[in-house]
Amino acid sequence: MKGPLFYSKILLFGEYGIIKDSKGLSIPYNFFKGALKTEHPLSDVAKRSNESLRKFADHLEQIQNEDPSLVQFEIENLKKDLKKGMYFDSSIPQGYGIGSSGALVAAIYDKYAKDKITVLENLTREKLLHLKAIFGKMESFFHGKSSGLDPLNSYLSLPILINSQDNIESTSIPSQNINGKGAVFLLDSGMTGETAPMVQIFMEKMKNEGFRTVLKDQFIRHTDACVEDFLTGNIKSLFGNLKQLSHVVLDHFKPMIPQQFHELWKKGIETNDYYLKLCGSGGGGYILGFTEDIEKARQTLKGHKLEVVYNF
Repeated sequence: MKGPLFYSKILLFGEYGIIKDSKGLSIPYNFFKGALKTEHPLSDVAKRSNESLRKFADHLEQIQNEDPSLVQFEIENLKKDLKKGMYFDSSIPQGYGIGSSGALVAAIYDKYAKDKITVLENLTREKLLHLKAIFGKMESFFHGKSSGLDPLNSYLSLPILINSQDNIESTSIPSQNINGKGAVFLLDSGMTGETAPMVQIFMEKMKNEGFRTVLKDQFIRHTDACVEDFLTGNIKSLFGNLKQLSHVVLDHFKPMIPQQFHELWKKGIETNDYYLKLCGSGGGGYILGFTEDIEKARQTLKGHKLEVVYNF
C-alpha cells in the first residue's frame, strides 16, 4: 500500500505573530514529503512510527468522543491497518520547522476522516476554518497547542494567506523567476528544535508589556508588510521590511536563535548580503534566509548548507 504524497511546508512569514493575529504566508515545499505505507516485518524506523501512530489513534478517538460534531474517523479501520504494520514513511526532517507532523496529520485525515472536506470542492472560508480547527485538534497530539496551519497547507498543497486567526484563504504567489539572482533559501542549523519549549518561552515573554508593544508595533507591522510586498512582487520594499524584521528577531527573539547563528544573523543585517528569520518556532532546524544575490550570500555564508526554495 502506498498512500498519496503529502508535502512539507514553509511558513515564509508569520511565525509567532499569527498567534497574535499578524498576517502569515505559508507555502508547500515539495522537496520533502511523506506517505502512509505498510510493510512486514517493520524496520526500526517504521516500527517507531507505527508505535507513535497507535498512540495517535487513541488521541483521535478522544477528539471525536469529546466533540462529535467536529470530526469523525474510521477508527476501527485505522487500528486494523496499524496492526498490519502501517507507518508514515517520510523524508521530512523532524524538528526542522517545515511541518513533519503536519504532513502526517494530513495523510491520516485524508485516509480515515468520514465526510472529509476535499481539495476539489469550493473551499469557502468556513470550510478552510473548519479544516484548520480539525487539524489543530489532531496536531495538538504532537505539539501541545497547534494552529492547524501546517496540516492545512500539506493537505491542500496550496499557498495559504493568513489574514487573521479567523480569516484565511488559499492564494497564489508570484511565479518564480528561475534565472533570478534573488532567492529565499533554507539554512541548516545542524540541530533539531522543539516547538513546545519555544512556544513556552514566547508565552512567558508575552507577560512583559514591553515585549507586547514590540510585537505589535514592530514585529507584526513588518511581518504584515512583508506578506503584502511578497504577494505583490514589490521586491525593493520587501527587502527593506525584511531587514527591519530580521533586526527585531535578533533583538527580541534571541532564545529562539541557536547561539552559533547570532553572529551570522548580525552579519547579514550589516552587510545586506542576506537577511535571516525564523523558520517555524526556531531553537534549531532550518533558518529562513532572503537575499537579492544568491551567489553573494553563498560566499558570505561559506561553509554552510543553503537550499534555495524560491527564486526572484
